Amino acid sequence: MDVIDLRDFYSQRLGIVARQLINRGIRARWPNAEGLRVLGLGYPTPYLGLFRDTCERCIAFMPAAQGVLKWPTGRPALATLIDEFSMPLPDAAVDRVLLVHALEMSDDPERLLREVWRVLSPSGRLIAIIPNRRGVWTRTDATPFGHGRPYSRAQITQLLRQTWFTPASWGEALFMPPVQGSWFLRSAMAWERVGAALSMPFAGVHIVEASKQVYRAIPARRERTQLIPSLRPVLVPSSTATRKSSHAES
Repeated sequence: MDVIDLRDFYSQRLGIVARQLINRGIRARWPNAEGLRVLGLGYPTPYLGLFRDTCERCIAFMPAAQGVLKWPTGRPALATLIDEFSMPLPDAAVDRVLLVHALEMSDDPERLLREVWRVLSPSGRLIAIIPNRRGVWTRTDATPFGHGRPYSRAQITQLLRQTWFTPASWGEALFMPPVQGSWFLRSAMAWERVGAALSMPFAGVHIVEASKQVYRAIPARRERTQLIPSLRPVLVPSSTATRKSSHAES
């Protein structure tokens, strides 16, 4: 999906409700970003408003294949178009990274996460909003969460550990079905509370927080040592053997 499709979804009533429910999960994990440097990657602008006014700086990076829209409107732009595998930032440049519509849309999610690892500070954390493979929202392409590759919890854990991240906390959102009906939209919060209380596995998205592994385990290589064979003592021939050899030569 390009930025026009994403913008249109979040301008609809269903998109507004989805943003509110996901913002609730993000705020529960990052209640305060004062003095921090926050980076949003993918299409994060509907959610960066949580931090824009309190953090030290807040910027949005959008992949070249998706396109970019000016954000925020009416203010100096804080969004730019980038190569997701080579972000224009030095090492350890940001404290928090928010991934939205990023991993499931990427052609190489492992390479993307390694680049995120590079720009994160040693104490940095990321939150990834990822479509749930078992969720109802992935069954329809009427929303952005039905596009790209959805993930199970086990697949996300494996991907994070391969790219030097440690999952710290898990959550889910969007337990309500992706229906535009007014009754479903009005009862969205009740769906969220019941789904979270019963730990229902059919939420629309995973909300996973992970920390950066600064010290990575390196597989040990055992060097094979070649043993020197033990030397056998040379036996001195006896006098009898010497006489027999001399007779044989004569």
